[in-house]
Amino acid sequence: MPLSIRECAPPAFAMRRMWRRFLAYRAGVLAAAYVLLLVLVALATPFLPGPDPRQISDEVMQAPSLAHLLGTDELGRDVLSGIIHGIEVSLTVGFAAALAATIIGVVIGAAAGYYGGALDLLVMRIAEIFQVVPSFILAAVIVALSGPGLTRVVTVIALLAWPQVARLMRGEVMRIKGLEFVDAVRCLGVREPVILATEVVPNALAPVLAAGTLIVAQAILLEAALSFLGLSSADLVSWGRMLNSGQRFLYNAWWLSVFPGSAIFLTVLAFNLLGDAIGVALNPRTEA
Repeated sequence: MPLSIRECAPPAFAMRRMWRRFLAYRAGVLAAAYVLLLVLVALATPFLPGPDPRQISDEVMQAPSLAHLLGTDELGRDVLSGIIHGIEVSLTVGFAAALAATIIGVVIGAAAGYYGGALDLLVMRIAEIFQVVPSFILAAVIVALSGPGLTRVVTVIALLAWPQVARLMRGEVMRIKGLEFVDAVRCLGVREPVILATEVVPNALAPVLAAGTLIVAQAILLEAALSFLGLSSADLVSWGRMLNSGQRFLYNAWWLSVFPGSAIFLTVLAFNLLGDAIGVALNPRTEA
């Protein structure tokens, strides 16, 4: 179906329509506000007042109070301080893994979709292998064998997440490369790699951006699961490690598990809703 005149409007008008579509998705707006708050808190963490999350004290297993808003753990460490410092770890892993996976997926998927043939067949078979094997089990095995560490966790998550970006990019490139404007550019004598990089890939990035946001949520959840099992760096304060410590005291110190678990849940939910909102905003057929 051909696009309407309004959908082929100048960039400024198209941007206003995308912004209106995004604002119409109320859950996505709330999610964006929550994510922005997390980013601001992560950036301001070194300057925020409060106890060090590793500081041990005599105030052991204190329930939430004015002195400790979210209570203390079995070593007297402040739970709120731990959650605030855990934001930086979660966002670092999420954004770094999503960026790496998106770059790898875009490059591989674009090449496979545009050139096809044996390259396309090879890439799709490799992607299927990655998607058949459970990501968490594979990530846990790799990190356990290579040793814990934030860099290793990010690398493993990125290597596990790129196939979904590659498959999406491949489909978009295959659709776009057959359009008339690509044939017109080709008739001007422009080389195929240049056409791919300057014409096809930029027009295929819209759904990839939404997928990248969803990968952030997957990466945060996977990092929390690995930390829960003790496969992340022991030097870092992370929500998964806090959740692991609190499981032993679930019945007599509920706050040790409820608050870190809620932080993981709300953050993953926010990134998923934000990804949906971005997908709606970038879809030109969505009513504004």
